[in-house]
Amino acid sequence: RSEMNQSSKHLKVSDLRLSDAGIYICEYGSHTVSISLHVFKLMISLNGHFLPNEEPELTLMQNSYHSKPHLSIRLFNSNNNTVKTEILQNEAPQKYILKLQQLKATDSGTWMCHVHSDSPPINQNISFNVKVLGFGKPDLERMYTTVDSTVILSWHLNFQKIKWKEGFTGQLNWKPQGSTTTHELLDFNVTARQELHETKKSSCFRFEIPQRKPDSTIEVKLPKVQFNHSGQYNCQLAYNRKYTQSEIELVVMKVSANPAGPLLKGAKMTLLCKVSSPLPSNAHLCWERVNGTQVDIKKSKQHETEVEVNISAAGMWNCHLIEDNYRKISLNYTVEEAPVWISYAVIGVIIGAGVLVFGLVCLCMIIGMSWQRRRKRAKRMARARQYLLEKKTCQCQQ
Repeated sequence: RSEMNQSSKHLKVSDLRLSDAGIYICEYGSHTVSISLHVFKLMISLNGHFLPNEEPELTLMQNSYHSKPHLSIRLFNSNNNTVKTEILQNEAPQKYILKLQQLKATDSGTWMCHVHSDSPPINQNISFNVKVLGFGKPDLERMYTTVDSTVILSWHLNFQKIKWKEGFTGQLNWKPQGSTTTHELLDFNVTARQELHETKKSSCFRFEIPQRKPDSTIEVKLPKVQFNHSGQYNCQLAYNRKYTQSEIELVVMKVSANPAGPLLKGAKMTLLCKVSSPLPSNAHLCWERVNGTQVDIKKSKQHETEVEVNISAAGMWNCHLIEDNYRKISLNYTVEEAPVWISYAVIGVIIGAGVLVFGLVCLCMIIGMSWQRRRKRAKRMARARQYLLEKKTCQCQQ
C-alpha cells in the first residue's frame, strides 16, 4: 500500500488505516528525518444513506505513536451551519460516538467534521457525504380544484440530485375523503442505476401517467375531476425497511342551483357552493355577483364546507375560495331569466292543471252520487220483491 517517489523522496501510503499511525524515519546518507503520523478514522452509520427524520451516528477514532490527545469536535452541515450533537459514548481520547439530530431532505450534501487539539496542535477537517432520500415539497400540501377541470398531481424525488446509488421502492395511494378504504393507484421502483419504473395498479377511476414529465418525478393526471375524486393522495418511499411519505390533499369545489334551469319571473332560486372537505381557519367560501354591490356578497363561516345565496334576479355569480386573502379557485354560475312565453306557458299549465283537478273532483263527485242513487234504487227494489213474495205466501195458506 506504499510507494516511494525516487525523484522527490516522497512516501505515499494508500488506503490509510489506524494501524498505519506511528513514527516514519527517512535516512539519506548521514541525514535522518522522522515524521509522526497521527491517523483519524471517521465512520457514519448506514454508509451515509438515510431517510428524513432518521438520526445518524458518527464514530471518530484516532491513533498515534505518542499519547492520544483529548479532542474538540465540531460538525458543519452542507450549508456550513454548525450542527448540534449528542455524545453517546465517550471513550476519549481514543474513540468518540456522536448522535446527530433528525435529518431533512435538504440536509443532503458534503458535511465537515472539524477536529481540534491544543497539544499537540491539531486542526483537521474531515469531509463526509450525507444523502437523505426524500421529496422536493412539504410533507403535506393542499391543492384546490373545481369539478370537470384537469389536475396533475406530482411529487419530485431527489435521488438524482443527491446521486443516490441504492435501489428503493415506492407506491402512490388514494384515500377518498371521509373513507377509511385506501386504493393503490400505482407502484414504482428505482434501480441502483437511477432508472425509474412505474406500474399502474388501480382502475377505481380514470387517471393517466403522463409520458412526458420532469425527471425523478411521480405524476398522475386526472383529466376530468369529479367531486368524489377528493381525498388524500399519499406517495411513499421505502428503503432499508423504513419509509417516508408526502401527501397531497385534493379539495374539489362545485356549484349548483335549486331549482335548476332558467329563473321564472317573480320566482326565487338558491345557489349552492360546496367544497369536499372542511377548510382551514384562514380560508372561506364567498359568493359574489358580477358587477354587483356589497349587498350581493355572501361568505361562509369558519370551517364551513358550503355557502348558499338566495336570488330573485338573473345574472352571473362567482364563487371564490379565498385563503389568506388570496383567491385560490373560482367557479361561476350564470342564472338566466326565463322567456316571457315560458312564464305564460307555466301559468297556463298551472291554470290548466287546476281546472283539470277541479274537473276530476267534480266527475268523481257525480260518479259517487250516481252510484249512491243506484244503490238506493236497488235496495228499494229488493224490499219490494221481498214484500210481494211474503204476500203470495199468505194468499196460498188461506
